[in-house]
Amino acid sequence: MTDNQFIEASSPHIHESASTKAIMLDVIIALIPALIASVVFFKIRALIIVVLSVVSCVLSELLWQKIFRQQSTIDDLSAVVTGILLAFTLPPTVPYYIPVVGGIFAIIIVKQIFGGIGKNFLNPALASRAFLMATWPAVMSKWTLDGVSTATPLELLKGASGNVPPIWQLFIGCTAGSVGETSALALIIGAVYLIYRKIITWEIPVAYVGTVFLLTLLFNDTATPFICASYQILTGGLLLGAIYMATDYTTSPVTKKGKYIMGIGCGILTCLLRTKGQMPEGVCYSILIMNLFVPMIERHTVPKTFGEVR
Repeated sequence: MTDNQFIEASSPHIHESASTKAIMLDVIIALIPALIASVVFFKIRALIIVVLSVVSCVLSELLWQKIFRQQSTIDDLSAVVTGILLAFTLPPTVPYYIPVVGGIFAIIIVKQIFGGIGKNFLNPALASRAFLMATWPAVMSKWTLDGVSTATPLELLKGASGNVPPIWQLFIGCTAGSVGETSALALIIGAVYLIYRKIITWEIPVAYVGTVFLLTLLFNDTATPFICASYQILTGGLLLGAIYMATDYTTSPVTKKGKYIMGIGCGILTCLLRTKGQMPEGVCYSILIMNLFVPMIERHTVPKTFGEVR
């Protein structure tokens, strides 16, 4: 028996062996199928946007920490993940300064000003996208496919157009949309990997997607509500947001009940914004709004301490 086998110390007494770098590396691996799909459908321009966004995020974090003489954290890969996710929310037609400005905003304004990783209260990639959308709405709302300007499937649905692409095309990803959101197949492959690796759990994505599907199914005046509900799932940034954004460790609840509330809340807000808002998409703002409620959700869903008297 060693001398230090029984040492009294403060909690936590059980430690997880996975490091931040290992977790972020798994997220990057999970995003690779969507990255490949983006290059297939949007060509080399999509890859350039991703690279610019990642480099901008990494250099912004490095510069901030150099200026304020903080310990460098760029090797934990969190800035790389933010850069990829930010790029995935951008149209493939944006000027190249957009991912650069977005990366700076995500890291400096949303993340580092509040203390760095684990202390930001909003998802950096989504907050940056909202900033870019408010600042450059015209360039952030221009979509192309195969070099031809077109509307996204959500815009076609909201406009009651009959030119909506078939479901299989949406599932594969051959449609207009943001760089990393169009291929449901690629995003689901990444989700399966993350759940298998226990990086995320299923509660938030399933509650989010299930709520949107159920509400669209119930409150739909078309002759084919099931098909319409399927379109709502496969179009826009729903899967990207539900799998990779709403499950962000820092800005989502840790309790199981809280995760259900987070997913259902995001789903309800997404449906409201998509049907009643001016813009066809609502995922970005839905998740950001629910991010603000996470402290309150956790306060009211924390489990009772063992032995606690009522």
